[in-house]
Amino acid sequence: MTTTPSTSPDTVDVLVVGAGPTGLLLAGDLAAQGLSVTLVERRPHGISNMTRAFAVHARTLELLDARGLADELVGAGTPLSSMRFFGRLSLDLSGLRTRFPFVLIAPQYEVERLLERRARAAGVRFRHETRLTSLHQSPASDTVTAELREADGGTSTIDARYLVGTDGVRSQVREVLGLPFPGVSVIRSLVLADVRLAKEPPGVLTVDGDGDAFAFIAPFGDGWFRVMGWDRGHQPADGAPADLEELRGVVRRALGTDYGMHDARWISRFHSDERQVPAYRTGRVFLAGDAAHVHSPAGGQGMNTGLQDAANLSWKLTAVLRGHTASPEALLDSYHEERHPVGAQVLRSSGALIRLAMAKGPLQRAARTAATAVLSHVRPASGKVIGMVSGLAISYTAPRGAHPLTARRAPDLSLREGRLHQLLRDGTFALVTPADTPSPATPTPLAHAHWKDGRTTTLLIRPDGYIAWASERPDPAALQAALTR
Repeated sequence: MTTTPSTSPDTVDVLVVGAGPTGLLLAGDLAAQGLSVTLVERRPHGISNMTRAFAVHARTLELLDARGLADELVGAGTPLSSMRFFGRLSLDLSGLRTRFPFVLIAPQYEVERLLERRARAAGVRFRHETRLTSLHQSPASDTVTAELREADGGTSTIDARYLVGTDGVRSQVREVLGLPFPGVSVIRSLVLADVRLAKEPPGVLTVDGDGDAFAFIAPFGDGWFRVMGWDRGHQPADGAPADLEELRGVVRRALGTDYGMHDARWISRFHSDERQVPAYRTGRVFLAGDAAHVHSPAGGQGMNTGLQDAANLSWKLTAVLRGHTASPEALLDSYHEERHPVGAQVLRSSGALIRLAMAKGPLQRAARTAATAVLSHVRPASGKVIGMVSGLAISYTAPRGAHPLTARRAPDLSLREGRLHQLLRDGTFALVTPADTPSPATPTPLAHAHWKDGRTTTLLIRPDGYIAWASERPDPAALQAALTR
């Protein structure tokens, strides 16, 4: 139903709907480039500790490092140099070629706290207790119009050049666009609770199962623990009440002990889906994070994938809104082209892990044992899994005939002017050249840095840390063409 706005229309460069980690990073990136950004959120203001995400992987830490936030987050969390699955499979992360050769155990609200602080400092306008009710975009218009409902029942309208839905699994943006969200429920009746423990587990992150039950325990760092349990033989509907005794029983079956859990401050029942929207872009509207894809919790990849969506989209919207690209539509289309396959890959990998954990019959358990043995003892196989889960192995499709480094992640190079991630903190492209190369003339903001040694490769690195173009011996015309593209 169309309502009559109670206020005059507002106009912004980008309207972001949803103030979770994905929306906060995206909005902060855009505002840091001088764009006008409004972020609307249906919840009241305040960082909730009712979080499902605890794992911050290496690639996400690199993105946060390029925003000056990683070291503070690492200080608030606990690094783990290995990840253990099924009590048998351990993936060693200590050999990752990054400043962050670990998975950081830090609750989602710590990530949100840092990203919100950055977004507010950059000038993002927050509107809490505000819901999107409809949106309209016309092919003849250069804006999208969003109608919003405030907590007091009043309505308002915002015109934005672009709108991004980062509003989670039950995305209102996706719903009003009429987009399907195909997939399946992979786990029903997952019980989550925040509890105290009489005895702390020996490891920081505890996860195991026997096929008919599995459990997960992670610390908040303040004496509280998040516990998750699933029982194949007891799967009531999501709305059915859950109690601490039920969770104790599941955890004892999966882990051999419940560690004396007591004093639950919160307990509820959920289900976990595997779903992905077919299109991440519809005209001037984009979807990112859980609004675009949702995965099983195995491997802790959900929040990380959403943050990487945001880093990919933010610089592209900035380039288009600042007029720094000759092909704005192609650049915006590349968001879907690059990130949709990554979302599909994460669905496959997290789904494989959770199905191994849920293996029931003798044949399925034998397959799990065989897979565990291969991943534990065959380095190429384990390396591939580690690269995918950490995010460091994710790359995009390079144009035909491009240099082999094109579309791959750039490591945190040590350059004459400093580390690469420090140079990317201005949100611009970075050009890395041999020591005697002068800075090129370009209308686009550019950080120019030089190799410390005698390397001759020239790299043009995107704001999200991926290599846009590379050459061993570029001529000035080829470099200028790459900068223009």
